Amino acid sequence: PPPAFDPAKQPGVTLPLMFFDPLGFCKKGDEENFRKYRSAELKHGRVAMLAALGAIGQHWLRFPGFDGVPSGVKAVTTVPGIAGLVALFLGAGFVETQLWVEDPDKEPGNFGDPAGMGQYYIEWRHRELNNGRFAMFAILGIIVAELYTGKDGFDQIWATNVGELKVE
Repeated sequence: PPPAFDPAKQPGVTLPLMFFDPLGFCKKGDEENFRKYRSAELKHGRVAMLAALGAIGQHWLRFPGFDGVPSGVKAVTTVPGIAGLVALFLGAGFVETQLWVEDPDKEPGNFGDPAGMGQYYIEWRHRELNNGRFAMFAILGIIVAELYTGKDGFDQIWATNVGELKVE
């Protein structure tokens, strides 16, 4: 018989953590469950990478009609901001359910090489998984810091008031 499916031998098992599943969600031999979790990890990672980029870029870039919308999470306090959020969710839902549908004959998240740049190989798959993992923490940090400080993603990085902090 073929060897049992081993999640520790899949793409994304890289230094420094190697195969990291402390709660045992992906058991050896359970390929179906692994595919579900890997697909979710890739989708969340891709969304987080775009969200982190958007959290910085929205400081300068505005769609027409969104000039008065505040940056960051405060955007949903305005009618155009709510409309933009709804449009974003509808667009993402369409892409996920109609365009980028998982193929059970391919590994999770494999939509080929849509740009035709020859970048779909193991090293790029490792990079995408690791960058997505980092981006999930990054966007969480950007949002929490914004809620605490009131500064959008760009101002959190480039604010010049660090030297004005009082020593307690």
